[in-house]
Amino acid sequence: MSAAPPDNDVLWARGIVKSHHGTPALRGVSIGVREGEVLAVTGPRGSGKSTLLGCLSALVPVDEGEVWFNSGPVHTLSRAGRERLRRERFGFVGSEPHLVPELTARENVALPLLLAGAGHKAAHGAAGDWLERLDVADCAARRPAELLQSQRQRIAVARALAPLPTVVFADDPTAPLHREAQDQVLRILASAARSHQLTLVLASHDPEAARYADRTVALVDGRLTGPVTPVPARTATAVSAGR
Repeated sequence: MSAAPPDNDVLWARGIVKSHHGTPALRGVSIGVREGEVLAVTGPRGSGKSTLLGCLSALVPVDEGEVWFNSGPVHTLSRAGRERLRRERFGFVGSEPHLVPELTARENVALPLLLAGAGHKAAHGAAGDWLERLDVADCAARRPAELLQSQRQRIAVARALAPLPTVVFADDPTAPLHREAQDQVLRILASAARSHQLTLVLASHDPEAARYADRTVALVDGRLTGPVTPVPARTATAVSAGR
């Protein structure tokens, strides 16, 4: 029987291997992420950071190894099961905001709440609250094309946080921003995750991102080079990853 993660690890991976078109991206990575932790994954471009987040977030299946969420196996889920897990339990912020251009900022943030079954009033109320926290409340009625890049990115952060997911994955969320805006978005993202007891996995090629994390690991050529959570040898009965 496979070893399952310790109780306080919300995410746990062992020996994950992933290649893209024959080119190795991850070479046997093992890592644990504790519940409520802000973890920074640093490394140069092409080191495997995005692939690691993709595997941990059930976006891409691993070639080898195991990925667990809340003591349930992710690596054995069907494609539909992985999609449901991402929709119901995970939030995601990328280097581009990918907002729906036809919707206002408030409507973009409310969208995942509406898709999850929230009522219109509750979803739009929560969206307004998050826009306020991200200092873009004055953008609520405007569409993405009318906004600055830094404003769009904060709206994307609000959209990821509004459903209060168990884990937020942020893949180079400040890459297109200038230094002042980078620091502000990282500070707000980490602060919001901590204040709402969310787990945040933050990947960045910028070593400054480590300043906002509880713990940092480094990836180089698909291998971890920094300290990681030890992988235990004990076994446990798996429960549903969707719980």
